[in-house]
Amino acid sequence: MDWNWFAAEEYWQARFAVQHLLALCYLLAFGCALHQFRGLLGERGLTPIPRFLEIAGFRRAPSLFHLHYSDRFFAVVSGAGAGLSALVLFGAADVVPLWAAMVMWLVLWVLYLSIVNVGQVWYSFGWESLLLEAGFLAIFLGPSHVAPPAPVIWLLCWLLFRVEFGAGLIKLRGDSCWRDLTALYYHHETQPVPGPLSRWFHRLPRPVHRVEVTANHVTQLLVPFLLFAPQPVATAAGLIVVVTQGWLMLSGNFAWLNFITITLAFSAMGGWLLHPVTLTPPPQQAAPPWFRAAVLALTAGFVVLSYWPVRNMLGRRQVMNRSFNRLHLGNTYGAFGSVTRTRYEVVLEGFDGARWREYDFKAKPGDPYRRPPQVAPYHLRLDWLMWFLPLSPSYGRSWLPGLIAALLRGDEQVLRLLRRNPFPDSPPQRVRALLYRYRFTTRAERRATGAFWQRSPVGDFVPELSLADLR
Repeated sequence: MDWNWFAAEEYWQARFAVQHLLALCYLLAFGCALHQFRGLLGERGLTPIPRFLEIAGFRRAPSLFHLHYSDRFFAVVSGAGAGLSALVLFGAADVVPLWAAMVMWLVLWVLYLSIVNVGQVWYSFGWESLLLEAGFLAIFLGPSHVAPPAPVIWLLCWLLFRVEFGAGLIKLRGDSCWRDLTALYYHHETQPVPGPLSRWFHRLPRPVHRVEVTANHVTQLLVPFLLFAPQPVATAAGLIVVVTQGWLMLSGNFAWLNFITITLAFSAMGGWLLHPVTLTPPPQQAAPPWFRAAVLALTAGFVVLSYWPVRNMLGRRQVMNRSFNRLHLGNTYGAFGSVTRTRYEVVLEGFDGARWREYDFKAKPGDPYRRPPQVAPYHLRLDWLMWFLPLSPSYGRSWLPGLIAALLRGDEQVLRLLRRNPFPDSPPQRVRALLYRYRFTTRAERRATGAFWQRSPVGDFVPELSLADLR
């Protein structure tokens, strides 16, 4: 059998870019887990992993933590993942035999899968599944001295297609503001975690917003088909995705969603474009028979797994960000099928016997005079979940009572998730949650007051509570 079609040597630079950017994304993800897990998921966290493991068996949530859990072991897993990610980022997987490189990528995938599957509501975002699916495909990309396998390159493009086309379809089928091109009249102001330039984007002229939405539809509904076209068309399609995702990174904080989408876009690019910014390829070895067989089995498996996301995209009741199996392979993706028109924020306050003091979050809007920070591609999980509360209090059922209790106890691990503790000496006597309406200030208001937000009270979200009330 002629195996010349199997090797895609012209995509060596594309593989180099994908692998190293993906290793960087793994490093961010493990670092995020390491720094936030104690307050969110630890033994004394808001939704403790030990409690979850008592009701979730291995089949429901495959994870190493079914073998053993302690906060120290979680830290070891996260730290090992971060260390191995750094090694891969700096080329360790390129200087070892093929089987060893595959093992390194497999270990990264198993470690992060173990975290995601016990992460509960804090790990329910689409970019978690996207990282796992891309990371699984990376196992079969091979090291630098083996010619890139063409089927895996195609599967990476197919993953990018599902990300972009699924997101385009859910917008077109969802909120009418995407169809009448008015979505960005609201989105920059009401998105989960605005960034430092979000106010500037929001204040762009409305005709520009309509052009933005039109460009988004073209990028997500038409351009994905060009990823499978001959070169240089596929490269042009990849570049369009990169530019669009870069624009989104400037306009808001969406964790590593944009970053990993850019990573996947490089899989469509030919070496003629990437050669000036990547290393010179070493002599390419032909893939051994066992590796070719493994890649073909992988491809056949993903053909089968693709049935569910394709059915979802073509169905009338399309859902966003759904994993159809516990391994997070063959997922469906999408974002912002609906756009909120008005921004509401839940503001937590504590009472020390003299006055009420507000708790500041690291990125969530709070103090009207504070410029929204740039945190992406890092993911502040508590800040994101706080955005969902005004949409429906049910989003906080599993963790909001625990958060209030932790503030009343002065729990150090939970307080580390916040930007500032207004009660450094002793915990407050009572805590309450107020609901405010937020909007970006106009240019005139900004010049007059120095504020980035204008907020007005709506009412109580959670009444005053003490530890005795919670008990």
